[in-house]
Amino acid sequence: MNVLRAIGNTSMARLRKVVPPNCAEIFVKLEWENPTGSMKDRMAEAVISRAEEDGRLKRGDTVVEYTGGSTGTSLALVCATKGYRIRIVSSDAFSREKLDHMAALGAELTLVPSEGGLTTRKLITDMIEAARALSREPRTYWTDQLDNRDSIAGYYPLGEEIWSQTKGRIDAFVHCVGTAASLRGVATVLKRYKPDVRIVAVEPAESPVLLGGQPGPHKIEGVGIGYTPPLWQPALVDEILPVGTDEAKEMTRRLAREEALFAGTSSGANVVAAIRVAERLGPEARVVTLMADSGLKYLSTDVYKRR
Repeated sequence: MNVLRAIGNTSMARLRKVVPPNCAEIFVKLEWENPTGSMKDRMAEAVISRAEEDGRLKRGDTVVEYTGGSTGTSLALVCATKGYRIRIVSSDAFSREKLDHMAALGAELTLVPSEGGLTTRKLITDMIEAARALSREPRTYWTDQLDNRDSIAGYYPLGEEIWSQTKGRIDAFVHCVGTAASLRGVATVLKRYKPDVRIVAVEPAESPVLLGGQPGPHKIEGVGIGYTPPLWQPALVDEILPVGTDEAKEMTRRLAREEALFAGTSSGANVVAAIRVAERLGPEARVVTLMADSGLKYLSTDVYKRR
């Protein structure tokens, strides 16, 4: 048995103090229980194992990816376990903890400068082009997360876990969109069991591209790439909700103080949106969302840094 067997089967907890009265129950899946403290371990294991199975990735090859940090950390974990060299393109826009965690697991980092530490469309495209250049080197496998359908399958077990843990009592699933793989993977499973389950996508209010708005800079790490991700499948989604960076950060702090749930900023955005949905659905309903990663990845950021 190796550490990859520890991926998945994460716990679920009910929110009690941040939820207003007379709204639906809200449950959160504690994805920080995965080995690197992030849900991205699920997709990393899937994209590497599937590439091995069909020969795209062979022993002695190098893995390349662009990432805000969590995907890179998860890929570094899988590559360290399996013995692959890994080269990661990231940026100073993302937390120091994420960069250090990737490096600790053996990733070789290339950092692309950001505009004032913000996530922008230009930053994402610059990172992609840097990764593309690295991928042209011999014996290199570029996981290319925004275009890699293998990552969707990595989240099918997450959908199955949610269905099992709720015993099928779920009325809505709410989650932020980065690559869209996790939302799509979970939605595919839940819709198969219950076609009328409500799937709600969340994006930064400063960059509401899925709603048809203009891209803009924001500070919700790991989501809101500034354009519609290639894996986005609107037919699976019933609603898109924008959440601002400031309200996401404030909810992230409240979750720590009031619920003892220590998570990252996208988890705060998830809960802000889940409460909006829960207020509409009423007390007989049940909403599920994700604590996508651990607050330990954000201690140096203004989400948690003591002021």
